Amino acid sequence: MIDQASVQSVLKAVLDPETGRPITQSNQVQEITCDADQVRVSIGLTSHSAPLKQDVQEQATERLRLAFPDVATISVQIVAHQRIVPQIGQVGLRCRSVIAVGSGKGGVGKSTVATNLAYSLKKMGCRVGLMDADVYGPSIPQLTGTAGHLQQEDGKIKPMLQDGMPIVSIGFMVPADQAIIWRGPMLHSAITQFIRDTAWGELDYLIIDMPPGTGDVALTLSQLLPISGAVVVCTPQKVALLDAVKAVAMFRKVKIPLIGVVENMSGFLCPDNHKRYDIFGSGGARQMAEDANIPFLGELPITIQMRERGDEGTTGENLQDPQIAPYIDRIAYQVARRIADQTRLAPATPQLPVLG
Repeated sequence: MIDQASVQSVLKAVLDPETGRPITQSNQVQEITCDADQVRVSIGLTSHSAPLKQDVQEQATERLRLAFPDVATISVQIVAHQRIVPQIGQVGLRCRSVIAVGSGKGGVGKSTVATNLAYSLKKMGCRVGLMDADVYGPSIPQLTGTAGHLQQEDGKIKPMLQDGMPIVSIGFMVPADQAIIWRGPMLHSAITQFIRDTAWGELDYLIIDMPPGTGDVALTLSQLLPISGAVVVCTPQKVALLDAVKAVAMFRKVKIPLIGVVENMSGFLCPDNHKRYDIFGSGGARQMAEDANIPFLGELPITIQMRERGDEGTTGENLQDPQIAPYIDRIAYQVARRIADQTRLAPATPQLPVLG
């Protein structure tokens, strides 16, 4: 017999990517229509889970087909689901997942990866903020084409907005040609202010572009708020991989989970003959990730167009480039997938109220 109760029972096995709980526990199964010929279901997911909506749709569809093999039509629709965004840490930040993007050394394209990751998650339907914590060499204003000076309103820093995405950087506070010479306490104060005193609003993901190396910022962040995980960026050649191993060790030492490794500059895609040239070698980051027992999230090749967009401040246009967008979107998907897996395996947390 097919009825709403039997459909609900099948869907208990489908987990919400954000909370790790069955979707039947928090009113996420919003509508069920069923008879002998059809089963139609609407499942609600928050914008945080937007990158994984196809996974949930496919999993629910497969389970329903296995449970009701004689039903001709099985349809699963993903719809919006609202849930209160928690306040994390002691700094008043309302965000579901904070992701640090770091590297063992400079010049490996860490800021480029962080910016592309933020744009990709936003394109997928998430609410994303981008914070430039690379105080000594802020690149985010250039990469996003964002200019101006940070202002305050009601005692809070107003972030710059680029394509609707809030961005904060020390680059909005000092002239581009001025060197920043700060000791540790000043660095700690600036990072704290960027998180605690900025009107970020409610975010699904806050992407933090870390300074290169193994300095004070990771320790500061680990003390301020729970970091969902770190993405380590490196290039394929051995000299970069040696430093990336140190970045992995740093994150582990300050108890920040490792989401995985991205291999940047992984081959040059030539526009003339459409061939790929492995200028810096290939596969080094994948091997390093395997040796360190952490996931490999994907590679990002070099293209002339991506370099030009970075110079022009139009990095967001990479997501409309059929040659490069699939690489970026795969990395963003893998990041969201890994965070969901960590949530699923973590101890249960108190259930948040549903809005509306």
